Amino acid sequence: MIFRRIIQYLLMLMLAVFLLMFLILPLFTVIGEGCDWELLVEVFRTPVYREGLLNSLAVALVTTLLVAVMSLGLALLYDRYEFPGKEYCSLLMLLPMILPPFVGALGFQQILGYYGVVNTILEQCGLSRIDFLGGEGKFWSVCVIEALHLYPVLYLNLITALGNIDPAMTDAAANLGASGWQRFFRIRLPLLKSGFLAGGSIVLVWSFTELGTPLMFGYNRVTPVQVFNGLMELENNPLPYSLVVVMLAVSALIYLLLRKLLGAQAGSAAVKGTMGSRAIKLRSWRKLLPVGAFLLVALLSILPHLALVGTAFSRRWYNTVLPEVFTLTNFENALSNPLVVPSIVNSLRYSALAMVIAVVCGTLAALISSRWRLRGAWALDLLSMLPLAIPGLVIAFGFLGMTSSYAWARAIFNPVDNPLWLLAIAYAVRRIPYVVRAVTSGLEQTPEELEQAARNFGAGPVKTLTGITFPLIGANLLVGGLFAFSFSMLEVSDSLILAQKSIFFPITKALLELSQILGSGPSSASAFGVWAMAFLALTLASAGILLGRKIGAVFKF
Repeated sequence: MIFRRIIQYLLMLMLAVFLLMFLILPLFTVIGEGCDWELLVEVFRTPVYREGLLNSLAVALVTTLLVAVMSLGLALLYDRYEFPGKEYCSLLMLLPMILPPFVGALGFQQILGYYGVVNTILEQCGLSRIDFLGGEGKFWSVCVIEALHLYPVLYLNLITALGNIDPAMTDAAANLGASGWQRFFRIRLPLLKSGFLAGGSIVLVWSFTELGTPLMFGYNRVTPVQVFNGLMELENNPLPYSLVVVMLAVSALIYLLLRKLLGAQAGSAAVKGTMGSRAIKLRSWRKLLPVGAFLLVALLSILPHLALVGTAFSRRWYNTVLPEVFTLTNFENALSNPLVVPSIVNSLRYSALAMVIAVVCGTLAALISSRWRLRGAWALDLLSMLPLAIPGLVIAFGFLGMTSSYAWARAIFNPVDNPLWLLAIAYAVRRIPYVVRAVTSGLEQTPEELEQAARNFGAGPVKTLTGITFPLIGANLLVGGLFAFSFSMLEVSDSLILAQKSIFFPITKALLELSQILGSGPSSASAFGVWAMAFLALTLASAGILLGRKIGAVFKF
């Protein structure tokens, strides 16, 4: 018993050291590299950088507002009513996750371009064309496509928060004469604060630090793109690090403000429902209204994906509602490009190694917190979930700073000659929380009595894990690995920042380079993006088959 405990604490120490080295140290490296007071003052003194910060904040606020409107309405419909196909709605809401928003931006340009679908319809209706993607139109396009990608994060958290509200509270208010609107604003909405905090903070910080989408739209007056351009234009320029420090500080301030506004009494006010769901069963044509709402939002969210597919398969799609001629030439051009096939091989290597690291670390973290219950496990659990709160751009710059600040880091990570371990560990650190959530979910559903019975019959700790625990949570382990692998394949921030030579480009960096080639570049990039979308869709479908309706738990922050 004592020996087993010693081994468990040693494993806990090893995991803590790994997270301190590859999560906390990169964070402090960014702060150390960027905390030059003169440069920090320069960031706020320079009008271009001030404008970038304000634009990034505006994108984050507008995106979060759009997400809140969509997510709250759908979550209330889901919680309040029974309707056909309800059991599939949460899975339907995950459709936007099958493609990174910056890849979807390619399809969005076909929809809202000056000679795109919407403007063609406006002209056919006798109206003037609108430059959606020029000037201020870029701002709104970035906000809309990010909102259509991120709303599942808040939706899933609101569904959880609504499920924790005791129906007796609203029943008591109704008995005292409160109207439906009064019950909503005085009871249900205040009790949703925890859900808004959990999901809204992720959406706000994510959209504030998103690099790929504004970069794809050419919206350069935002801080993430300014950071990226500063890194690409000048070597050993410390100003991008100062910009990243400012972004990190603003992200932390955003979270603290949200916690101040929404977190007060949120946890204590929520009451776990004890009477079960009492959803209203709609009849006749009314039962189709919630179905229509979910399908409408789902359709809007996958429009960029549909446009991407249309662009990939079309020879000509200009000033028409639908493609005029279909072809496979774009796929041939994409595969013949010297960037494409090597980038697929590179991503497979980086992501496979990242998956192994994330599964080992995530499974160990879940066992420590959910099974072994060691002292200090809560701190390790918090540390393993921290990547959800740290912008990917910050972690990427942290790894880049480590290679220039520490000799041991340069020996392991070589961003110029061989970035395999650099990208694999960076990917893995970002995906550990998904594995932790998936494995923890499996452990919570597995009775500990089965493991205790095995130990009583003489099975050792290793035999119990390999013979009892792991087979019982095999689906959860597989799902955690699938998500770690597939989302690593389509990682944006780490790929754009850390892959510096074309022979080492992963898929997302190759997509960006393809999209910037004049002429057939966007079409070839769209064809390449369709492959990436199909790959991630297959992953989500596999996870859905394995976990069923519990798949949403992986995305609940």
